[in-house]
Amino acid sequence: MGRLGAGPLLGSLRVWARCLGGPSRPWGEGAAVGARACSSTRPWDGLEGPPLRRPYWRYLRRLVLGAPKPPYPHVCQVGDPALRAVAAPVEPAQLAGPELQRLVQRLVQVMRRRHCVGLSAPQLGVPLQVLALEFPEALFHACAPRLREARQMEPFPLRVFVNPSLRVLDSRLVTFPEGCESVAGFLAYVPRFQAVQISGLDPRGEQVVWQASGWAARIIQHEMDHLQGCLFIDKMDSKTFTNIHWMEVND
Repeated sequence: MGRLGAGPLLGSLRVWARCLGGPSRPWGEGAAVGARACSSTRPWDGLEGPPLRRPYWRYLRRLVLGAPKPPYPHVCQVGDPALRAVAAPVEPAQLAGPELQRLVQRLVQVMRRRHCVGLSAPQLGVPLQVLALEFPEALFHACAPRLREARQMEPFPLRVFVNPSLRVLDSRLVTFPEGCESVAGFLAYVPRFQAVQISGLDPRGEQVVWQASGWAARIIQHEMDHLQGCLFIDKMDSKTFTNIHWMEVND
């Protein structure tokens, strides 16, 4: 979910905040965007921005290997239709299949490479209800002790949920900075429930349940939102929306 930086908003998430689709649509296939954009720079016909110009080496790679297909080895960025689609449940017949196992492996691979604490299948372009969560000791100890205490942080091992459901255990709202690898470079304050329970299946098809509070509960809620096509920017206090590089621009 984002990065920890200077100031009260930025100083809490440089490590943790790295990461935190319709059923019949093939993986990665998105709907066209028809809205028009307003900009203080050059106007474009829609929300897609300027025409894509690929470097020559990337053009050659696509020519030889073909276009990349989901699950991507990268994280989709806001604007990608895959992030706004409601994820479909994984069918029972898919549980032991190679596609699901490949998806889980890719989720864990990208999450760890990006030093994320959570990642969902839609973020890799796959509109299925699958998410991975992990807060390893290394990331935990990279956070300042005062932040770990204030945000009720505790490390937890890798957990993968298929077709998860969420139940609120403590409806008190707690507001802290939050970011997302799909909205790279930005943070904002987001209210979340204090404690939740997540239940679903593991990749082997066995039932799993986890009750979590504090920071872990926040991570769970963030990733569950992705399965509903919801990003943290939909729930944030918009006046706290921050580009983590704003001080570098002024330097």
